[in-house]
Amino acid sequence: MDGEGGLGVFSEVGSLKKVLLHRPGKEMETLTPEVLENLLFEDIPWLKKLQIEHDGFADALRGAGCRVFYYADLLKEVLADSGVASVAADHLVSTGRIPQSRLKEEIRELLVSINAGDLADVMICGLRKDAVPHSDDEKRLSWWIQEDFPFYINPLPNLYFTRDPGAMIGEGMALSAMQTGARSRETFLLDLIRRYHPMFSSIGEKLWYSPDMGDSLEGGDVMVLSDTAVAVGASVRSGSDAIETLARRLFEEDSGIREVLVIRIPAARAYMHLDTVFTMVDRDSFTLFPGVENDIRVFRLTPSGGSGKSGSIRIREAETLEKGMAGVLGMPVRILKSGGKDRGAAAREQWNDSANTLAVKPGTVITYNRNTASNEALEKAGIRVLEIEGSELVRGRGGPRCMSMPLLRGI
Repeated sequence: MDGEGGLGVFSEVGSLKKVLLHRPGKEMETLTPEVLENLLFEDIPWLKKLQIEHDGFADALRGAGCRVFYYADLLKEVLADSGVASVAADHLVSTGRIPQSRLKEEIRELLVSINAGDLADVMICGLRKDAVPHSDDEKRLSWWIQEDFPFYINPLPNLYFTRDPGAMIGEGMALSAMQTGARSRETFLLDLIRRYHPMFSSIGEKLWYSPDMGDSLEGGDVMVLSDTAVAVGASVRSGSDAIETLARRLFEEDSGIREVLVIRIPAARAYMHLDTVFTMVDRDSFTLFPGVENDIRVFRLTPSGGSGKSGSIRIREAETLEKGMAGVLGMPVRILKSGGKDRGAAAREQWNDSANTLAVKPGTVITYNRNTASNEALEKAGIRVLEIEGSELVRGRGGPRCMSMPLLRGI
């Protein structure tokens, strides 16, 4: 499990060997004040600086011994197969804002005629209405009426938060059912890579969750605590039905997971995923935004009867987060408060993702350098902090953990 080959994630803090990123690109330049709300942004990052910062993040990962893979590269490789390109074109047309069947056919013909790199660009950057050639005589009424929204196929500016479309759990994958339509195509991109890229062939049928299973579930709420336990956040983005379905699947299938710890956090955009307020920084240590500690409830889910094959689940509420984690991990744990003892600094820095740390090995995490009080608190607790610049990255409301999907991580 600790080798260089294959894929698999067996802990939250073991040595990180392979990770999937997306380097922000032209899709960010589709952000204008008029479409920010539709595309889930509150601000417009400066692309040039955003890319410099993201490259710094990738360099920090490589410096820690991790191999970095990019969405655009993997998509281009799978889309070189005309059959896969056809599957992608069908999905783009069927889910796009394309009002008439004839226009859908024309756009599909356009998509299958372009090369793999250009098709990958469309999948990420979207397709503007003015990119489809029409004379004024050919423009349908729908073109004029819907002109205020400029895309036939929406861009994916949130894709650089690669944590959310899916999560490796053991040797399998949970594909997210995204809570918002603006991000639903991100899961399709990941699934296309999972199904057709040879690097992902080891996953096979080990699909622990998928969008067709119903309730929303997003990767930012999934935390692989060990090779036998997973924590899942019950948040504004991940529902209780989805969590119970995931737990049942993990127990029934050959996943190795014997316990799921459910952590209910306040349902608010500021705390959209568990990892916006709580992350693991060492084998026995976690960082927590203190502003939510009194509103958290913790539940331990285990197979009823022990085998997991019955489909029944036993649910017990833990007295505290600390006791719940200690029970799952079988050792005493430390809960380190972000912001140190300064609650004002904690609140300010949580807005800049101070608790959204990414462990690259036990006791070593990547964080934004701007969160000085939180970083100092971690260092005083014996955690090594690798700081990166994030003044533009943070405008998308995510930190280092949000921006990474671990593909291979040991125990």
